Amino acid sequence: MQIHSGNLKSFLIRLPSLYFGLFLFAAGSVTNLYSGLGMSPWGVFHVGVSGLSGFTLGQVSQIVGLVVLIIGWGLGFPPGFGTVMNMFFIGWFTDRIMQWGLVPQPTDLIGRVSLLLLSILFVGVGSLFYMRVKLGAGPRDGLMVGLIKQLNKPIWLVRGSIEVTVLILGFFLGGPVGVGTVVTALTLGYSVQYAFKFGKFEGKSHQMNLWELYGYLQGKEQT
Repeated sequence: MQIHSGNLKSFLIRLPSLYFGLFLFAAGSVTNLYSGLGMSPWGVFHVGVSGLSGFTLGQVSQIVGLVVLIIGWGLGFPPGFGTVMNMFFIGWFTDRIMQWGLVPQPTDLIGRVSLLLLSILFVGVGSLFYMRVKLGAGPRDGLMVGLIKQLNKPIWLVRGSIEVTVLILGFFLGGPVGVGTVVTALTLGYSVQYAFKFGKFEGKSHQMNLWELYGYLQGKEQT
């Protein structure tokens, strides 16, 4: 493989933004959990599986991410470099944040609400830093896109069905459902939208998959 030095440099320059975005995603997951007010649907599912299996929250995130990545790939959504990094590093960062005690666990209502709102902000800003490098959408987005292609159904229906399914499963597994679950569901999309607007990033921008990245590093241009 002959590497194009200019494109390799462009790729490497994107990595700090990618990993910072993944760190913010993990911080959003931990602050969401520590708010004690209820987690997002995927968070409810991850905590439920963690409690049942004995794996850490980060390890469950990695395992679920890998399974979802494979299913999405099978449905016609090839993963990108960012997809693989998302699958591994959000879980890794989650465990490190919890292990090192980087997020407080308040007992008063104001502190808990503050953590809930902070979690929503973290995910919105994290989405900007992660997506703007255009190295691949997350595994769960890949699953959604793959199902849309196969079922030919609207985005809202497919996305909503996925979220409701994992929420119900997580609830019966003992995951934390509460008012925070509703608040997160209603506001997370706006957080991502405004973060993209503030960062002047077009959310519909093409995301490179691994094969496109391979070609790019050989000198082929990508938008």
